[in-house]
Amino acid sequence: MSVSHYFDTMDYGPAPESDTDARAWLARHSDGFGHFINGAFTAASAGSLFDTNEPATGKPLARIAQGTQADVDSAVAAARAAQENWFAIGGHARARHLYALARMVQRHARLFAVVEALDNGKPIRETRDIDVPLVARHFYHHAGWAQLQEREFADQVPVGVIGQIVPWNFPLLMLAWKIAPALALGNTVVLKPAEFTPLSALLFAELAAQAGLPAGVLNVVTGDGATGAAIVAHPDVNKIAFTGSTDVGRLIREKTAGSGKSLTLELGGKSPFIVFDDADIDAAIEGVVDAIWFNQGQVCCAGARLLVQEGIAQDFYARLKRRMGKLRAGTPLDKTIDIGSLIAPSQHERVRKLVEIGVKEGATCYQPDISMPVGGSYFPPTLLTNVHPASTVASEEIFGPVLVAMTFRTHDEALAIANNSRYGLAASVWSETIGLALAVAPALKAGVVWINSTNLFDAGVGFGGVRESGFGREGGREGCYEYLKPRAWAKRVARSAAVKPVAAIVDSVAASARLPLVDRTAKLYVGGKQARSDGEQSLGIFGANGKLAGEVGLGNRKDIRNAVAAAHAAASWSATTPHRRAQALYYLAENLSARAEEFAARLVELTGVSADAASNEVEQSISRLFAYGAWADKYEGAVHVPPMRGVALAMVEPIGVVGVVCPDESPLLAFVSLVAPLLAMGNRVVIVPSSRHALIATDFYQVLETSDLPGGVINIVTGAAATLLPTLAEHDDVDALWTFGDAALSATTERLSTGNLKRTLVDYGLATDWNDALSAEGPAWLRHATQIKNVWVPYGE
Repeated sequence: MSVSHYFDTMDYGPAPESDTDARAWLARHSDGFGHFINGAFTAASAGSLFDTNEPATGKPLARIAQGTQADVDSAVAAARAAQENWFAIGGHARARHLYALARMVQRHARLFAVVEALDNGKPIRETRDIDVPLVARHFYHHAGWAQLQEREFADQVPVGVIGQIVPWNFPLLMLAWKIAPALALGNTVVLKPAEFTPLSALLFAELAAQAGLPAGVLNVVTGDGATGAAIVAHPDVNKIAFTGSTDVGRLIREKTAGSGKSLTLELGGKSPFIVFDDADIDAAIEGVVDAIWFNQGQVCCAGARLLVQEGIAQDFYARLKRRMGKLRAGTPLDKTIDIGSLIAPSQHERVRKLVEIGVKEGATCYQPDISMPVGGSYFPPTLLTNVHPASTVASEEIFGPVLVAMTFRTHDEALAIANNSRYGLAASVWSETIGLALAVAPALKAGVVWINSTNLFDAGVGFGGVRESGFGREGGREGCYEYLKPRAWAKRVARSAAVKPVAAIVDSVAASARLPLVDRTAKLYVGGKQARSDGEQSLGIFGANGKLAGEVGLGNRKDIRNAVAAAHAAASWSATTPHRRAQALYYLAENLSARAEEFAARLVELTGVSADAASNEVEQSISRLFAYGAWADKYEGAVHVPPMRGVALAMVEPIGVVGVVCPDESPLLAFVSLVAPLLAMGNRVVIVPSSRHALIATDFYQVLETSDLPGGVINIVTGAAATLLPTLAEHDDVDALWTFGDAALSATTERLSTGNLKRTLVDYGLATDWNDALSAEGPAWLRHATQIKNVWVPYGE
């Protein structure tokens, strides 16, 4: 062919990247890779190896050790032995180590890019231009946090030994997302890469040791799901950081329940890609290419649901199909391709079956007539139109190069369709009207929103989801807190065995005849009104002297459901201004102050504390309401400046409806300390007060009745925590659950919260000093009362 022919046709020829260095490295380990433990490769304890294959050809690539319980024990022991010294060397020393790791990645960038492409099947262009530079960026960025740790996180300490489990779609990048902040802040790591793609993690560990990283700080144990399960269950692992499927995330939540392990989960997604009729259509088409055909659609935040406004839908589809015809598929090391191989034949079969189901359910399938390589696990770029929002392909994560398309008429309908998902990881909004885009972004149920862009990532901008896409953030300051814990909380000790509450279920009519001095039963407080309990039974509340102080309603499952419904109906509270919320909290403090003597007397009666101690608890409660009134309009987001022409707005958002179970100690102050930060941040609350001292809470709703809080913002259901907690934990419309009390309640909370993967805050039976502002007040509580949504806004022509 002549040069003029190629100028006329613009055909691409193959441009393969050399794999000589990568093959040489593999040859040096031809006998098989061991685990990387305590600074060196070690043979698997059972001597068991398995093959990892090239997705593009199906040919064996390397022999990998299958991790056993003994291997995990060795790795955790090495990490534990190294952790204290690693933290003790100080932030500057750790910063220098992370800087060395960043430079190491840059020096070996080509080797990492080729190994990743061979092992994963993705195009070398993506590993070279996206994955590896972002890996280096994460270590540079977190070297900075290590340097600043003593000043910026003075009230925090490391979590300890971190178990990290990463997926096969971004093996090296996910490693960096997790290892960089963990090491920067003084933790040590046991990492398990995916069994399909362990090579870049093993290469990283080998080169990290050569770069001077101390032995035991980073340990890599390879293997299948059983190896990951051993890390999750290990009693000396303090935190699990997992990226992977929602089903496995649920299992991890269940297995770690009550263990005291910290947990972050970055799970699946079915992200909407919303195109309004005023969008730059050609730009949006290129956005679609990046959203769904990047890494063959094997991306948790892939823009897999295309929502196009009706007026431009047919034009958009036509242009999109023309663009699909220009996509090139080929072998991963070809620098001119757009689409590589899926990870394995099993994934190829899953994608094929889901497309088949979509067609059977009425979708129209389009696949361009482009050349596909022979062999390997290649799947063509696919567009499914005429998709119903309730269809399988619109709701299930396909995790392949398959785009499902739907239309909408108004922006309200677009939001309804976009939020009609159990996931909530990311979303992309395309409109030339920036006001419209910025109005839609906060209303989307997603942890990340890209405006006129997609799949933007940076170490300084947090990433993570809501709903069944998991909880926690990776990157930025918010990601650092996932690897830290408040210094004051680290000092908590087990709650001493309290005196069993003297309480009994009594029949209201019989009790009134038997005890004429008790003339009323305190009701529940639901939707801004006093309400009788559904079962119309009462719980006797006894004072410190053993005498009956009064009765409260005995709530049941229906009462909890009614309270949750009332909380959802009060959604306007989450949208009200921080100033308005601050005023409401100040007013609550004012009304409590007016009845301070009454509440102090009640505390003396119920708890037996001195009059001075009771008065102090009331004053502390008033002060705490004032504190969160002050925080309400001052706990704000940030404007990140990633390396691009644009900004990322870190928006602080309420979680939604939060269930709260209160402890017995300091019954008024604990009640206020748990409710106030949630109210300040715009949440609505269903609270189960201390069953032993429930009259404090029923007295407090009289304060609420004289305040200006909208009905349903606070709902109080009295009764036995052990009976009411399961309904709160299992309720899909409860977005988070805070439980303070004995260790069994914490375990129940975490175990039963797996249904919608709600966020939890529990104390594992450790006592909080509610009088200590460092322990019981401030930003640590506000972080748990909020979630961060990062909205990316590019600018310029």
